[in-house]
Amino acid sequence: MAAALSMEVVYAAVVALLPVLVFLVALFCLDSYKLLPVRSVILALIAGVAVAGASYPVNASLLSAHAMEVGTFSRYVSPWVEELLKGLVIVALVRAHRIGFLVDAAIIGFAVGSGFALAENLYYLHLAAGAGMGTWIVRGFGTALMHGGTTALFAVIGLARLERSPRWQATTFLPGFLLAVALHSGFNHLNHAPHLATLVTLLTLPPLLWWVWERSERALSRWLGQGFDVDATMLELIDSGRLAESPAGHYLESLKRNVKGTLAADALSYLRLYTELSLRAKGVLMMRENGFEPRPLDDATRAKFVVLRRLEQRLGSTGLRALRPLLGMRHKDLWQLHMLEAGG
Repeated sequence: MAAALSMEVVYAAVVALLPVLVFLVALFCLDSYKLLPVRSVILALIAGVAVAGASYPVNASLLSAHAMEVGTFSRYVSPWVEELLKGLVIVALVRAHRIGFLVDAAIIGFAVGSGFALAENLYYLHLAAGAGMGTWIVRGFGTALMHGGTTALFAVIGLARLERSPRWQATTFLPGFLLAVALHSGFNHLNHAPHLATLVTLLTLPPLLWWVWERSERALSRWLGQGFDVDATMLELIDSGRLAESPAGHYLESLKRNVKGTLAADALSYLRLYTELSLRAKGVLMMRENGFEPRPLDDATRAKFVVLRRLEQRLGSTGLRALRPLLGMRHKDLWQLHMLEAGG
């Protein structure tokens, strides 16, 4: 009898925990550019577990502070708390340039949501290990995928908006947050029909994520091709001595009239170094796309990063802002340098 019960618990754990992990691994393996190291995905998963732990006392405090039924609370309050806490992890990673493209936003977002779902399902397994298999099917294929999917959509929508407007604003991540809360709340509204909620989740979130994935991969391919050409042209102009004849050269000449001579020289040095490193980073991504593993970062490239950071300090925020029209320096441009500096 005890052996049968233990096997039921094992089956319940497999159904409750495995589906979301399989989906996460599939997303990771589908990434043709291999933008993310495995450790980043694992750390995002752990962060999701930590967020789940933090959300429990917050939800408990809010529930005890308001005279509200648990069902009502789960529909109208807990989605705001849980999506906010998961979203804060994504915002912190984007701000630190750990997420550069929509492809890895989807993976990291789903990983954070998966970690949250794993912790939540483990907690429910502890509380109700003897629940029927239907409960764990709903939690494994419905609730878990919902948590992963909503956080992935939050990350993708927020990053897409940031790419269109590179300046950080309070509203950058708001649409994605509201959508995540709405989907989460909608799922919880179907608590009376959990199998229907699971079916709706399976029919909507995976296809939606797949559509986002396809568009993201095409956008990344276009950006790589166009960016490589732009960087190569800029470097050729600098090396050939014809930069002064180009629009970029005219822009630098106008800067000379408004800044000190040393800063103008620093700006030209920064332009060259930034372009070289940007070209190298795109080359690394292209190698990964074609199945080749790039060589580890050499000492000469590391030395260039040291000089680049020193020039950034000398130019200051004003000087870097003045160079932005030449270098782009959008979020993905800064991410690629961080990726290369971290070791490719």
